[in-house]
Amino acid sequence: MSHDGVAPRAVMRSVAFLSAGALAVPLLAGCSSEDPAGKPLAASDIGFADRSLVADGGTLRWAVDSVPDTLNTFQSDADATTTRVAQAVLPAMYRLDANGRPQLDADYLEKAEVVETEPRQVVLYKLNQQAVWSDGREIGAADFAAQWRALSGKDTAYWTARNAGYDRIEKIERGKNDLEVKVTFARPYADWKSLFSPLYPKDVMGTPDSFNDSARKKLKVTAGPFALKKVDRKDDEVTLARNPRWWGHPAKLNEIVLRAVPRDKRAAALAAGELDLAEIDPESVKRITVAAKGTRSATPLMGPGSNLSAADALRSWAVAKGTDEEAADDEISAREKQREEAAAYARQQQALRGFEVRRSLEPAYTQLALNGAEGPLADERVRRAVARAIDREALASAVLTPLGLPAEPVGSHLALSGQAAYADNSGALGGQDTAEAQALLADAGWVPGGPLKEEKKKGDKAAGSKGEKTAGSKGEKDSSDEEESEDGTYIVGEDDKAPREADKALREDDKAPREADKALREADREKKQDPRKHQESGDGSQHLAQDGKQYANKLTQGGAPGAYAPRGTAAPAGAAAGALAKDGKPLTLRFVLPSGPGSQTLRTVADRISGMLQKVGIRTEITKVADESYFKDHIASGQFDLALYSWPASAFPATDARPIYAKPVPAADGSLNVEQNYTRVGTDQVDQLFDQAVSTLDEDESRGLIRKADSRIWAAAGSIPLYQRPQLTAARTNIANAGAFGFQTPVFEDMGFLRKGAAHPSASPTEK
Repeated sequence: MSHDGVAPRAVMRSVAFLSAGALAVPLLAGCSSEDPAGKPLAASDIGFADRSLVADGGTLRWAVDSVPDTLNTFQSDADATTTRVAQAVLPAMYRLDANGRPQLDADYLEKAEVVETEPRQVVLYKLNQQAVWSDGREIGAADFAAQWRALSGKDTAYWTARNAGYDRIEKIERGKNDLEVKVTFARPYADWKSLFSPLYPKDVMGTPDSFNDSARKKLKVTAGPFALKKVDRKDDEVTLARNPRWWGHPAKLNEIVLRAVPRDKRAAALAAGELDLAEIDPESVKRITVAAKGTRSATPLMGPGSNLSAADALRSWAVAKGTDEEAADDEISAREKQREEAAAYARQQQALRGFEVRRSLEPAYTQLALNGAEGPLADERVRRAVARAIDREALASAVLTPLGLPAEPVGSHLALSGQAAYADNSGALGGQDTAEAQALLADAGWVPGGPLKEEKKKGDKAAGSKGEKTAGSKGEKDSSDEEESEDGTYIVGEDDKAPREADKALREDDKAPREADKALREADREKKQDPRKHQESGDGSQHLAQDGKQYANKLTQGGAPGAYAPRGTAAPAGAAAGALAKDGKPLTLRFVLPSGPGSQTLRTVADRISGMLQKVGIRTEITKVADESYFKDHIASGQFDLALYSWPASAFPATDARPIYAKPVPAADGSLNVEQNYTRVGTDQVDQLFDQAVSTLDEDESRGLIRKADSRIWAAAGSIPLYQRPQLTAARTNIANAGAFGFQTPVFEDMGFLRKGAAHPSASPTEK
């Protein structure tokens, strides 16, 4: 999981495998300024170095989120670590380049092309004659055929996650010799390059039993630069070892150890010498950046005790020297513990000087999902009003600019800038326009100051919410959010119970002092006179959530919900619109968010969105729920009005994106089959465009159809793409060819440690 929070476990096999890596090739020259696809917003940052500069040997310890439950990428419980292992140890016919476009992998293929289109599409694969499995057997047609039969969907005994593409194949046979594989399709398939990546040996795919079980815990036969050596669930490690039968450039590293380390523990693990490479969160980025500058550049506004102001220090001294012996002893012990923690933190900072942060953008984007199944958001006008109220540029800037990354909002649901199918189609919906949003709401019957029926008791669902609050399903209460309801819910626009970090600090500061002596009274007076000074004495980072609202007056008497002055007071320019109502019900949308520590950015973005919606009269009821229940109990089951989550970008959107935007259809049991369309918004026209795009063998025509589908998806306003997710990787400064990969697929055999005396590597192959 990224620092950005929870993402759905999308069953998108070609997306998962053909992503997140580092092909050591320059950007494609084919992207001209007229190409609507453009170029990637950020290049890969992998510490590129020529193989001659990389030492032979060594072990790379690489952080992952988990040890996978299965090593079969085609099973439903496969995860990102499953994909990483497969990329290192199994064949792939195509890998992604720096623009996120599929390129033939010459280690396995000499050539692959469509040789016939009538009466059937026929693709001929010519294999590299050196390509063999680790048991010595040649890779051939039997492996292709076994994988097709397993994934075709014809035999339900195979526990497959998806069958897309393989269900269009009619037959697979040997060509003129053992190095040729001839694949005949029953129906034309534009995304044929997505198939057989990865390719498993026939020993795994040959029978339902072997498919279902043999590759869950081990892979006996492989064919990559590395082989699977060990899966250690006790120590949470997967070890990959150099494959002695590999026919390509030999791997530089002896071993790669994939070690499961929680994101919030990675900075400490790096400092302790337990990791060499790890994706990290923004807080760890700051630590490593400061450490890299040396002790002279270190700041006291980080680490244990950094949130203490001068007033806090004065209070601590007063209590320690006070007449209450028990309180004094407690304070002295606390101060000693803090000194020990500060010393340990300083040692970690010293150790982190050997690391650097490599930055790019993930091949994934964060979106605002609008549940159109029922309630106010079932009306397209209300969904469009929500979209027009949001300033996507401001949200992208808030997340990406502090990280030194380009802050451009995503313009497509189906591809990212640089990918072949990308075009900015957001104009089909329109940009931020408060007046237009208000006009759409008025047209839908939502008017300010309308009569309200008796307010629902706390705990009832908000207007438009589907089902009860199953927070956690019980909603996880943030231990520090003292004024939230017991289920972690608060309403933005009602009484401003959106607790911010600074609010919590101020409430703590206003507590009665432990001792009523002059020093304590002076400390409290100092803070009350200038609360901003106290807030700024934190860790030196202006959290994105702190947008000034934390200082808002809490007065609510006589005013409309969301107001902080008596009725009749003139509203300042740009003030929020009055709350809207229709049929006696207020326009309140339930905004469901994960509560875990890795989801702070999502919660910050949600606060910003809530403020934008409040300006047009839409209130939001924010509910935080446990990460593990976020998708299962809320997103997948439709228990939300608004939600934030991410989708990966696919090189094959006609195949991989269709289930995300397909129109929901009734199932035989009366339920609604939504596939992966959690917004429940879809149209027949979008489905038809996807069907046409996947069935034409003209690449230009297929891209045009995908762009038309994207325009229709924008117009339906079921989901609003916001920003491409940041990819932040801590790497030892002497690590080469690994880091923030962006779109590119990793070249595992080129990863390693620089030879002594070698120059510091460049960010990417194109950097001079």
